[in-house]
Amino acid sequence: MNPLSDRINNLSTSQTLAMAALARELKAQGKDIISLSLGEPDFNTPDFIKEAAKKAIDENYSTYSPVDGYLELKEAICNKFKRDNNLIYTPSNIVVSTGAKQSLYNIAQVMINPGDEVILPAPYWVSYYEIIKIAGGIPVEVPTTVDSDFKITPAQLAQAITPKTKMIWYSSPCNPSGSVYNREELTALSEIILQHDNLYVVSDEIYEHINFSGTFCSIASIPGMFDRTITVNGVAKAFAMTGWRIGYIGAPEAIAKACTKMQGQVTSGANSIAQRATITAVNADPSVLNAMVAAFQRRRDLVVKLLQDIPGIKINIPEGAFYVFPDISSFFGKTLRGKVIHNADDFSMYLLAEANVATVTGDAFGNPNCIRFSYATSEELLTEALRRIKEAVT
Repeated sequence: MNPLSDRINNLSTSQTLAMAALARELKAQGKDIISLSLGEPDFNTPDFIKEAAKKAIDENYSTYSPVDGYLELKEAICNKFKRDNNLIYTPSNIVVSTGAKQSLYNIAQVMINPGDEVILPAPYWVSYYEIIKIAGGIPVEVPTTVDSDFKITPAQLAQAITPKTKMIWYSSPCNPSGSVYNREELTALSEIILQHDNLYVVSDEIYEHINFSGTFCSIASIPGMFDRTITVNGVAKAFAMTGWRIGYIGAPEAIAKACTKMQGQVTSGANSIAQRATITAVNADPSVLNAMVAAFQRRRDLVVKLLQDIPGIKINIPEGAFYVFPDISSFFGKTLRGKVIHNADDFSMYLLAEANVATVTGDAFGNPNCIRFSYATSEELLTEALRRIKEAVT
């Protein structure tokens, strides 16, 4: 007799976390695995942020924090939105959560009714699909390809909208493709969105500062979109604070209050020490990140160059985040070292078995023709990983 709920039985396991766990297991068995599967910076949290956390401990920030976050942090986030994104929020528009993933979960729970459709430009971050499903929503995938830099067009968006469409969720810079929507592209998409009443956008901007394009645009800054947009961000990626678990939203006040109500019944306020450290992080000038961003860009260039040298792999040049998302469909139906490659799952597992390199299948992100490489590791390991991959497929 199965004691578990239908909800959990129908929930898929995160394939990024599953592949990372498998890579760790194989390493523990003594195999020389290079993991390019997990989206986590390989830098340490900056010292000035760690010092702020130590100070918070000494000042005894050890009690429950407000459900929606410390006022000082929410004010700092408002200043950040104004400085970096030309968005004017007040503290009543801000909710601080235990990571941006909880922010997304809160949004889904307070906005999506069973049967509501949510448009997902594909590829999309692996958890969007399941978070929407948990809320009873229906994910509607809009496919893109490497030839379009994995961006949807206004025509595609218009065609995907139905009377049941409630929301559109996307990330820029995108996980897994690294694509960055510019202001002109977001303006064109906004013109379609604004033709439909009560159609909202979730703009996931967690990779905002890991951006090689030279510009960044929040869709909420497009005329008419401020009240239609929930902007999601956090400190995990840019400040190498994945384990600190702090994310936040800027949203219309009614939506922010609803997210606070939901969070109050689930986790209450986020970690008090991490919040105090985050005040220091979001107040910092983004230029403190220049060295890390430059390192990621060098790695991007290295990985793109090495992948372009492997016959059968098709790749574009991603403009942000720390991922590449090559199309490997030319290998489908072929036999490599006695193994038939039917799909991206097979190709990813083949690389793990034959090259000792862990990647993530594109199926996890809604694109069955690709796989994701994270280049959040050293240039030496990246060079060796791509050498192994080239040897395994040629």
